[in-house]
Amino acid sequence: MTFFSLQVESFAPLLAIGFAILFVFIILITFIRRYKRCPSDRILVVYGKVGSGNSARCVHGGAAFIWPVIQDYEYLDLTPMSIEVNLVNALSKQNIRVNVPSRFTIGISTEPAVMQNAAERLLGLGLEQIQELAKEIIFGQLRLVVASMDIEEINNDRDKFLTNISNSVESELKKVGLKLINVNITDIVDESGYIEALGKEAAAHAINAARKSVAEKNRDGSIGEANAVQNQRTQVAAANAQAVEGENIAKINVANSDSLRRQREAEAERVAIASEKVQSAKALEESYIAEKEAEITRAERERSTQLADIIVPAEIDKRKVEIDAEAEAEKIRRQAKGEADAILFKAQAEAKGIFEILTKQAEGFDRIVKAAGNNSKDAVLLLIADKLPELVKLQSEAIKNIKIDKVTVWENGSSKDGKTATSNFISGMYGSVPPLQEMFNMAGMELPEYLKGKKIEDNAEANEDGLKE
Repeated sequence: MTFFSLQVESFAPLLAIGFAILFVFIILITFIRRYKRCPSDRILVVYGKVGSGNSARCVHGGAAFIWPVIQDYEYLDLTPMSIEVNLVNALSKQNIRVNVPSRFTIGISTEPAVMQNAAERLLGLGLEQIQELAKEIIFGQLRLVVASMDIEEINNDRDKFLTNISNSVESELKKVGLKLINVNITDIVDESGYIEALGKEAAAHAINAARKSVAEKNRDGSIGEANAVQNQRTQVAAANAQAVEGENIAKINVANSDSLRRQREAEAERVAIASEKVQSAKALEESYIAEKEAEITRAERERSTQLADIIVPAEIDKRKVEIDAEAEAEKIRRQAKGEADAILFKAQAEAKGIFEILTKQAEGFDRIVKAAGNNSKDAVLLLIADKLPELVKLQSEAIKNIKIDKVTVWENGSSKDGKTATSNFISGMYGSVPPLQEMFNMAGMELPEYLKGKKIEDNAEANEDGLKE
């Protein structure tokens, strides 16, 4: 028992694999059987859940997979159907009743829209039911076509009659999914005999036309015979006249030919003489041209010789002068450039020196201002105090170098303000000294008393008194 259970357990995986393979094989077979191919003479109609908002899906000349449970299929046969339609007592446009025996060949259409109509309206119907439905449609449309045409038009213009029938019937057949293949009208008759009378009228007209044609042909034969005799006599006379005329023309042609021959001989002789003279003239002309070309060649040679002897040396001298002038100009340009560079370097050096001086002065002024406690007024006082000895020296030397060789004074006593002419002269000289006091006042400094103008005036008066004594 234990051994049997072990064997069953060992075969369990193999059994599972076998069942899985069998299941897959069954599913594959089912799918293969549900894949339907459509023959060329049928339409495969798939209905059920086909999507796209349509009630069915039609396939012609292809294949489709039919899903189990939710879809199914059927075929529509495309075999043509022949329907005999014997229309009796149909009223024409002239209210004349006619019989129109005909045969129509129809079939299910393969156009997509019409094929969809066939799937919706003909699926499940037998061949006889489809034929009956088409027959009713054809009867109605055929009556409408006959009612819209005259008897003469139906009888004489069969192409138009068939075209009207085809257009009217086919438009209605498409609504149910059918297509008109062929129309054949065998014969058209009416109860009143109107069509037969039209036939007799046409036959009588044809007979009368034939008789008239025979009479006209006989008349034409007699007239033709008389015309032939007349033409014969006319042509014989014309031939004789043409023969005489031909002889005269031949004689004239011979005379013209002789005259033309003599003219051509004279022309040939004239042309020969003229040609000889022309050739002689051409020979002389060619000799003159050759001599002219020789003289031109000699003159050209002489010109070339003179050109080589005179013009070429002149050109060489001219070129030499130009080269010397260009060299001198280049020398002057280079000298000018050197001088300009020297001036530029000198100016640059002077500018650099001035820049250094001004920079140092600016640094000195800055230090003076800082030494004065950043007070610019005190800094100016310091500068003036520093330059005071030079200012006093300049003031004292203002009249130092004045050379007075001789001074003559005509004194006549006191003058205005109690001053004599001599004191006024000396005071005026000291007055020409630069106004040191004013400069000190503008700088905010006080000039010492010995440098003020009051002591100078006193000294001038004392000098004046000494001169009087």
